[in-house]
Amino acid sequence: FFKQKTAYEITAGAFSSYQEETANVLLTHGVRIGADVPVISRNNLIVQLGGQFWDFAYDLDRAPGSTHPLLNSLGQNGLKTFGLKATVYKPLNEFSFLLIQANADMNGDYSLSEFQSLNYNRYSAAALWGRRPNDYLQWGVGLSRTYRAGELNYIPVILYNKTSLSGKWGTEILFPARGHVRYRVNARSLVLGGFELEGNSYRIGNQNMALAAPFDELELRRSELRFRLNYQRQIVGFIWMSVQVGYRVMYSFNVDAVPEGKDFFRGFFGDQPFAMENSAGNPLYANFSINLVSP
Repeated sequence: FFKQKTAYEITAGAFSSYQEETANVLLTHGVRIGADVPVISRNNLIVQLGGQFWDFAYDLDRAPGSTHPLLNSLGQNGLKTFGLKATVYKPLNEFSFLLIQANADMNGDYSLSEFQSLNYNRYSAAALWGRRPNDYLQWGVGLSRTYRAGELNYIPVILYNKTSLSGKWGTEILFPARGHVRYRVNARSLVLGGFELEGNSYRIGNQNMALAAPFDELELRRSELRFRLNYQRQIVGFIWMSVQVGYRVMYSFNVDAVPEGKDFFRGFFGDQPFAMENSAGNPLYANFSINLVSP
């Protein structure tokens, strides 16, 4: 479960015949459910399958007569993600390995009674070659196809996991997606501090927008950088709890026109114009979760 702790503003840019409008977000809240299950676990191969469901709701305070379609969509429908993923870990020898991950996500303002077309699914993948010279160090380099910055991009990734000889301190880094410093308080609790880049591309207009072409197939390129502290504590056996607090910095909140779900690559240097240029404030947030962790 998560919620933002301070109010912030969303400014929806001028779009078609709609003028720019601003709304106060009084509360962002929702639920996240995820699972990862090993289906093959051998010394020479580990395969893990997983899934997730995220539901974001926006409580908006809007001016009388506000009609902007983006604000309508967020306030009435929120955003949802239903995703599936697979992870493969393949040792090549005693010291090197391959790590491959693939994701398929359905993101949008659809309802649970009427999913959107599979044409609008978004696919991510990463492949990494790494080294594990000893029990205290693991590093690797690779390439990813990702939507963490909101829109499609291809970027290099760097893995660096290190634990001190005492076992008290360590790092968990998969740059640029996330990076944390870890401190083990005792055998049953630990603290992590760092950041995570979180985002995806969400189809909006599944419900209550009724826009005419070419503005009827839109995707919100949502991405945020989360700076956070995370306290994890074993309750009993394989049941752990996690309390996370942090500060969300909105990296992207613009909208693209994506007819028939056929996405395009803008990258860092493309000049394709956005259908709608928006902005969103940066609130504090909190997250509480219960996790089932295999021994």
